[in-house]
Parts: sequence; structure tokens; C-alpha cells
Amino acid sequence: MTRALVHVVAGALIDPQGRVLIAQRPAGKHLAGGWEFPGGKLEPGEERRIGLARELREELGVTIGVPRPLVRVRHAYPSRDILLDMWVVKNFTGEPQGLDGQALRWCPQEELGSANLLPADEPIVAALRLPERLLRADTAEYQVREMAELDTTVVGQLRGVYCSSFAEGAAAVAAGASFLVMRHAVPAEVLAGLCESVPLPVFAREVSLRQAWDMGASGINVITQ
Repeated sequence: MTRALVHVVAGALIDPQGRVLIAQRPAGKHLAGGWEFPGGKLEPGEERRIGLARELREELGVTIGVPRPLVRVRHAYPSRDILLDMWVVKNFTGEPQGLDGQALRWCPQEELGSANLLPADEPIVAALRLPERLLRADTAEYQVREMAELDTTVVGQLRGVYCSSFAEGAAAVAAGASFLVMRHAVPAEVLAGLCESVPLPVFAREVSLRQAWDMGASGINVITQ
């Protein structure tokens, strides 16, 4: 029997020092004691940004500004299947508080990998290393290549792949890419469909950051090719 998919919206709140807020699941809840990015279930018919703002207000007592889409990943726990809709939140007002009785911790990004995060949250740690704007094809954190040049043996750098269509994006995901980079501008519906379908961050081309975010992309590609 196919299990229902639980759609969860969550936010990586980042403070001026670059630290990320994580929360510990309280006793009595599913996976109690594990650490996670704050958020919760999306209500039926609720728009994702609205759901994120509601969850962070109810859970932390903060009001958020415009969030940045990061990545949508699926994870199968023994008891349920999760679609984790992850966002980056740099603009918020209010001091975060554990209004559900959860412990909170501001964690330096380099320590997230050892913070005992829940399994569904682990792919987020790598995605958080990516900037909003890709300015170069090679940095210490990532490299961007054509599909034929993808090297999955690379250690220490995230692997970006240029693509122009859903088919190319799906092939890059299957080949082990860490993120997708649009080679040129594509119709809004193509970009939005790709962002919704792949479990990787996507970087748009020839649009503003806000336009990219509105279509679900994590950032923009301004690499000079």
C-alpha cells in the first residue's frame, strides 16, 4: 500500500554571524531528541511560503521576511514518508524561542554535519554551502561542469551540472550532481516544474533573484561562459 506523503516546510534561520538555528524534538514526539531545522506540516491547500511563515511564528515566535527556496527532498522513515520543503531565512524579526518546549541552538555551519540532525535534514547541510549567486564555475566550495564532464569522485566540492530542460536535469540528478545550473533562460513554467521535481537546488539564468525565488529556484547563475 502506498503511504501518504507528509509535506513539511522548514527554514534554516541564519543570524548575522552566519550561524544556523536548529531545534531539538521534545519528548513524546516522533524522533524525540533528534535535531532538525524548525518547521512543520503544511496545511491542505496552504501556499508554501505562507505555511513556512505560520510554522515559524507558531514554533519560534518570529516573523519572517522573504525566504529563499533551497531544496525539496524526500525521505522515507519507518512510519512515514516526508517531503521536506526547505527554505533559507535571513530576514526575520523577533528573538527565536522554543514555544513548543523544544531546545534551540545556534550552530556554526561547519558544525552542522556533526549536530545529530535527523536523516531527512542531512542533505540540507551541503545545499546550505551554495551562494545565492553563482559568480564562477570553480570555487573551493563547488564546481560547475557540462554533464559529460561530471566527475563524481571529486571530494570537498559540490558538483553542479549545466542543463536546459527537465530531461537534462533528471539525467544530472541520476548521475550524482549536487545542484543544477540553467545554461540559459527557459520559460517560467519549465523552470518552476524543474524546481518542483528535482531533489537538488536549481540556479536560474537571466532573471532577478526575486524572480528566481518566485519560481522555486535557489539562486541565479551569472557565470560568464
